[in-house]
Amino acid sequence: MKKRVVYSAIQPSGIMTLGNYIGAVKNWHELQANDNNSCIFALADLHTITVRQDPDALRRNTKSFLALLLAAGIDPSSSVVYIQSHVHEHAELAWLLNCYTYVGEMNRMTQFKDKSAKHSDNINMGLMDYPVLMAADILLYDSDVVPVGVDQMQHLEIARDIAGRFNNSYGETFVVPTGQLTKTGAKIMSLQDPTAKMSKSDPNPNAVISVLDSADDIARKIKRAVTDSGSEIVYDVENKPGVSNLLTILASAEGATIEDEVKRFKGKMYGHLKVACAEAVVEMLRPFRERYDALIADEGALLAFARDGAAKAEQIAARTLARAKDKIGFVL
Repeated sequence: MKKRVVYSAIQPSGIMTLGNYIGAVKNWHELQANDNNSCIFALADLHTITVRQDPDALRRNTKSFLALLLAAGIDPSSSVVYIQSHVHEHAELAWLLNCYTYVGEMNRMTQFKDKSAKHSDNINMGLMDYPVLMAADILLYDSDVVPVGVDQMQHLEIARDIAGRFNNSYGETFVVPTGQLTKTGAKIMSLQDPTAKMSKSDPNPNAVISVLDSADDIARKIKRAVTDSGSEIVYDVENKPGVSNLLTILASAEGATIEDEVKRFKGKMYGHLKVACAEAVVEMLRPFRERYDALIADEGALLAFARDGAAKAEQIAARTLARAKDKIGFVL
């Protein structure tokens, strides 16, 4: 039976937050463990430059994120792991797909509006064209399933629309992917504003946990996390967003259900929840950090992983791009 192709990517900018790890990377390991899946994971550095990057920081962060993925258990012998800019077919297919995408569609994208407001001094075409490049990322690999958070579902729908439009014009060329919403823990909120998603760009360092934070820093940040009025520990995102966020983090770190955690802390105080949450996060990240330290220390081996991954990715991507170019009518 043909394995289903699962595609996912993460931008190698700034830090990898606890939200990135729990909401995406930790789930990647579980997807890889499913024998029915053929997994392809990318470091989306082309997407990263829609916002101005320091060149040295971008190189450093890309290598760091590659080590982070490997430390998280992504296995290059069973999954394809690569750096997006190492596979030129992404940029080439994005141009082709631009010609089958309407300006009005891009103008309506929520993330474009949000990022334009945040970066009003740099509203570049890449920022607007981000969803088309994302569509190229997905369609190059005949992806069946794309794990996404709620905030990325609009982009996945655009990828489906573009694939369908192309197929309607030229016959079956691209697999039309389906989205798979990531499970509990997919949306970890800010520790200082639990109504907002935890973000690597948050100016308040106490709001964000990096997977490379020390145990002391993790404990300190969770101790200072905003909670809610009252003292009852219940999961109620609307009325108790701070406590609900801590329960989500704790359940994700321990591999438990939120319901079980609520029962465990019945009659206890917020302080007890924070201590348990900090201890669980530290223990979850301890082996991960040890593997990361060993990987990042051997740059030669790390870059060899990147080269091998790009070669595997390009084998697949080149076939898809050639198929699309042939359908359009290019001389091959």
